Amino acid sequence: MPTTVNAYIATAADAPLEPATIERRDPKPHDVVIDIAYAGICHSDIHTARGEWGRTAFPVVPGHEIAGIVSAVGSEVTRYSVGDRVGVGCFVDSCRECEPCKAGDEQYCERGMTGTYNAVDRDGEPTHGGYSKAIVVDENYVCGIPEGIGLDEAAPLLCAGITLYSPLRHWNAGPGKKVAIVGLGGLGHMGVKIAHAMGAEVTVLSQSLKKMEDGLRLGADHYYATSDPDTFTNLRNEFDLIINTVSANLPMQKYLGMLALNGTLVELGLPEHPIEVPAFAVAANRRSFAGSMIGGIAETQEMLDFCAEHGIGSEIEVIGAEKINEAYDRVVASDVRYRFVIDTSTL
Repeated sequence: MPTTVNAYIATAADAPLEPATIERRDPKPHDVVIDIAYAGICHSDIHTARGEWGRTAFPVVPGHEIAGIVSAVGSEVTRYSVGDRVGVGCFVDSCRECEPCKAGDEQYCERGMTGTYNAVDRDGEPTHGGYSKAIVVDENYVCGIPEGIGLDEAAPLLCAGITLYSPLRHWNAGPGKKVAIVGLGGLGHMGVKIAHAMGAEVTVLSQSLKKMEDGLRLGADHYYATSDPDTFTNLRNEFDLIINTVSANLPMQKYLGMLALNGTLVELGLPEHPIEVPAFAVAANRRSFAGSMIGGIAETQEMLDFCAEHGIGSEIEVIGAEKINEAYDRVVASDVRYRFVIDTSTL
């Protein structure tokens, strides 16, 4: 019989999240049952719960930054045992047959990955996420959390961490490379930490200097305000890699102009309006404009191991479930440094 667990649920775009109960399936042979300890709040949760992306299937339990402890395993599970520290990120299944899936890039599954929430699983049932006491996930879509990271600060790594780690690794951030992170928020602060640990020379490009002390503390070598027009002049042809973490329509000609020969600007933010990319700014220095989206399961595990090795966790503010709606408003107002994490014992 399915198990009933406490959760916080969004019932409509204009309604606050509220306490409820949901059912979790009995574990299948390859399933892992996870008692959730912490769940991070991602801006994607807010967009979904408030119907801002236009495709929310209410009611829905958000949350795809999940950290907890294995409480039971299916009869054929080999990867995990009861008591293991584990995490679940943005998806809980994929077709497993297409070339991206076979290559370990399940996030780019040609048939579409199965989201941790606001999706439909193989049984035709809606998926519900981490704002709950427990979740049941196929072992192949679960990652182990090393002992070197607290579960609370590990939770945001399952989205924010891998979202930055994947492009930094793909575009070879490391010694001798100059990397700029646009925005020092929930995503950007992880980019600074990870790029610094990889050995790159790291610059933060932020609208103002109000977070400069934080940026330097987190590992940035340089910090510039993009509200100062001299920034774009002084940093022309400067960077091998620029990663944009803000969901705003930036003046791309100015940002592309900061790329060195063969440099790449990677877009992670999802602005409301289409991005205008001026052709001359790209062609002039054989520059590239690219995008990236989270990471596959193997790469997510690699990221967690890397973070444990380098003592990296997310900068967090832990809250009780009763403060979820308040936290949503604070995220929208950029009033968090840098990630809210829900203590699910309060559900």
